Amino acid sequence: MSEFKRHNFKKMKIWQCGMELAKSILDITATFPTHEKFGLKTQMNRCSVSIPSNIAEGSSRTNKSFRHFIDISLGSSFELQTQLLLAYHNKYITEVTTREIENKIEEFQRMTMSFQNTLGSN
Repeated sequence: MSEFKRHNFKKMKIWQCGMELAKSILDITATFPTHEKFGLKTQMNRCSVSIPSNIAEGSSRTNKSFRHFIDISLGSSFELQTQLLLAYHNKYITEVTTREIENKIEEFQRMTMSFQNTLGSN
């Protein structure tokens, strides 16, 4: 059995950033129209929660497995970015809010890709 280091996800900057993103999205989507209850609101909430959740789940795995969970988390962040732009298009959020959240998403993506590179490729 190969040795691996378990990561304390609560101390990881990428998890903390993911949590902040999820909290922001939950607050923002709470203001969406009621007809979006099972549409864009739910999609944005689910993928934003997926971001830190996959980091937490993967943190107890081997580095190879952790990389897979990081990939899922990154995928959710790109999905969220698309949904954010659709929310702006539908005038559910302002341009300023869109820019602020998009900047946070892109910061998360940069940090996460950088962290993922430290895990190696095996």
